[in-house]
Amino acid sequence: MSAQTITKRSPYLWEPTEKQIQQSHIKAFADFNNQPLFPYERLHRWSISHLPEFWSAVWDYAGIIGEKGERIFTPGSSMPDATWFPEAKLNFAENLLRGSLDRIVAYEADENGVRRSITLRELKILVAKAQAGLKSLGLKEGDRVAGVTINSVDGLVALIATVSLGAVWTSCSPDFGAKGIIDRIGQVKPKVLISQLSYQYKEKPFNIADKIKETTEAIDSLSAVVTLSGELADVQVKTCSWETLCDNEALEPDFQPVSFNHPLYILYTSGTTGLPKAIVHSVGGTLLQHVKEHQLHSDVHKDDVLFWYTNTAWMMYPWLVSGLASEAAILLYDGSPVRSDSLTHLWDIADEIGLTHFGTSPKYLETLMKAGVELQKSHDLSSLKSILSCGAPLVPEQYNWIYQTVKKDLHLASISGGTEIIGCFVMGSPVHPVKSGEIACKALGMAVDVLDERGASVYEEKGDLVCTQPFPSMPLTFFGEGGDQRYRNNYFSKRPGIWTHGDFAEQTIDEAFIIYGRADTTLNPGGVRIGTAEIYRIIEQIEKIKDSIVFGLPKDNDEEIVLCLVTDDLNEELAAYIRKQIRSKASPRHVPKRIYQVEDIPHTINDKKVEGAAKTAALGDEVKNKASLKNPSSLQSFSRLSEKEYF
Repeated sequence: MSAQTITKRSPYLWEPTEKQIQQSHIKAFADFNNQPLFPYERLHRWSISHLPEFWSAVWDYAGIIGEKGERIFTPGSSMPDATWFPEAKLNFAENLLRGSLDRIVAYEADENGVRRSITLRELKILVAKAQAGLKSLGLKEGDRVAGVTINSVDGLVALIATVSLGAVWTSCSPDFGAKGIIDRIGQVKPKVLISQLSYQYKEKPFNIADKIKETTEAIDSLSAVVTLSGELADVQVKTCSWETLCDNEALEPDFQPVSFNHPLYILYTSGTTGLPKAIVHSVGGTLLQHVKEHQLHSDVHKDDVLFWYTNTAWMMYPWLVSGLASEAAILLYDGSPVRSDSLTHLWDIADEIGLTHFGTSPKYLETLMKAGVELQKSHDLSSLKSILSCGAPLVPEQYNWIYQTVKKDLHLASISGGTEIIGCFVMGSPVHPVKSGEIACKALGMAVDVLDERGASVYEEKGDLVCTQPFPSMPLTFFGEGGDQRYRNNYFSKRPGIWTHGDFAEQTIDEAFIIYGRADTTLNPGGVRIGTAEIYRIIEQIEKIKDSIVFGLPKDNDEEIVLCLVTDDLNEELAAYIRKQIRSKASPRHVPKRIYQVEDIPHTINDKKVEGAAKTAALGDEVKNKASLKNPSSLQSFSRLSEKEYF
């Protein structure tokens, strides 16, 4: 038989060209440090074994404005005790308001389309006026300002003006209930509240004046309330409108230099098992982590246009804002991602403004996928370079759908980290090929590993996602009494000296990653740990299912997997089909013992499924913090689960 040439099919959905590699930030950064780019694993090992050199190089490469100082890193007796840049002085706002004054820095859009764009010159003037107004209210370094704002230019100005003074920004989204707002910002004793009194979502107007009034009455630390829309009547605190606050002659903002570890943001965990944790993040740690992630991993260049679909309560909002420090423009979008007459509204905007980086969630992509949307047939997207996704694991079918229906020459990156680090542990990079279902690599400077119950590093096995070396964006503390100890108990109690993040994960022999969900919601039938994402990835491909949630319930000293579905008609035939799909695509151990039909699934305000709340309600226990849920009434179905028929 004659010899034949056999063409092997590539395991990758996308691979960078040599030109793309040569033009990437990460290649320039490797050259900047006289380090070879490949193999990437070597560059990563250099970044975590030479921590002072690496993070100092990030400062220099990104051109951070400020005084770096001579000392970079001093190890401590434990990870949280390490010290970063102890001599540094910088201002976060100054690093955002950089570059050409004529460049567009932000686009503002909502459900009606693009409303306006703004140049750096215009933004600096607005910040100067807001800064002068905040000074007149007595705001000083270290004070907290709370925002209940939509994703808009005014909200952006309020944030930047606050941190320009060395004050601390914390925020909630207007769709939180009054208790949800008070539970969060009430903890940190803000001096000033800047708030919307109305907003629009799914083409419906919402008035929240009563909610904000209730908030002001509950927080006695407030000395002033600034309203971004309308007037607030009959409150005991001094109030003024945004227009009045900014009605002054200021044209150029001042920038108060602060230390590297000066507090910048206070962010909140979901808080579905108790009061939300108020996590304090530093000026320098946030800035360095974000410029590293934007430039080296997401390849955000000067004059790119960066977007993440987010509200102002989620960590992806400050992540988006930091795009300004890389001299990119950012898209500020407020409202529902889809309109009643258009599933592709965000992509219409992307085409109009030349968006380069589109940040979203698997849930949104699933909506488009199930609707049969084919963007490459309806949109130009010639400027689009990257789609990024986080909030939940991106399943392999979604990877395939993007390359088949959106754009073939596109860097798709699933990224994973957390509010606790205001950044990522694992990401993509512009020089890594994309493989279906996998996160490409460990983020530079992050000593990420997967450990089993023995504390041993494992490959091709599921275990706990950990970080074994300090990094600058570790929290300063949790705000409030006993904050330091609460912080350490949360992340270092399971493995002293090692950050255990709480994700159930696997690293491949190529050092890519797969995230299977939160470790505290891991299923454990017959003593075998199963990540909830392993089941969701199969369920989400079944067209008849609108939403789902899975959790374990105790049964005879073991655990049974329970699956709850939002669907029009759950019957024996559909249940049998679901079980068959799970058995064949996962394993017999993954098959749920009980399948229920429910009216709704509990989600956080940021649209994450809350397995813990569903399980707690199903056990007949009280869910402690319903204010963290977007739809707390959904729990009624779960509290009556034992009375329901199941398949």
